[in-house]
Amino acid sequence: MTFYGFARGAVGLVLRAVWRLRVHGAENVPLTGPLIVACNHVSYLDPPALGVALPRPVSYMAKHELFAIPILGPTIARLRAFPVDRSRGDVAAIKRSVEILRGGAAVGIFPEGTRNRSGEVRAQFGAALLASLSGAPVLPAYVSGTAHANRLARIDVAFGEPLHFGRKARREDLAKWTDEIMARILALRETTSGD
Repeated sequence: MTFYGFARGAVGLVLRAVWRLRVHGAENVPLTGPLIVACNHVSYLDPPALGVALPRPVSYMAKHELFAIPILGPTIARLRAFPVDRSRGDVAAIKRSVEILRGGAAVGIFPEGTRNRSGEVRAQFGAALLASLSGAPVLPAYVSGTAHANRLARIDVAFGEPLHFGRKARREDLAKWTDEIMARILALRETTSGD
């Protein structure tokens, strides 16, 4: 068993036992081929919850500061995370993402670029840019309950149908695609709100 598989199983046990994790729309997740998983972001628990819910391994862009933290940095690197410098357009992180996608794997991205509890952070073009550069579909995902994890709120993860965009997009295309991706992500909130 890989370290990723072991960690996914262990974290999954905790999420299911403590936060009663539920997954909606897993049938929408392509099990093979390149995939960009675009998700809302409100808590540090979002990446592990999304990684457990997703029925295939995923590599995340993570802010480069996390890799300097003892124990955490080496651990997330072994869990397929790779650094991104959010203070500038990080060409190396974009290239690494495209390499992963061209290898037929999945990349997870939080379009807001940071935790967004207020809902006021404007989404960046990252997911749309990766779709344009790689031709990979974008899978919208929505995580709820993680903002209230300290109160042991139920955590839900929902996946929508993959979105397919064109290649070689202009800036206006990227803006339009980003709006569509975020609209699909937010539409999944209804899926997670019921019992």
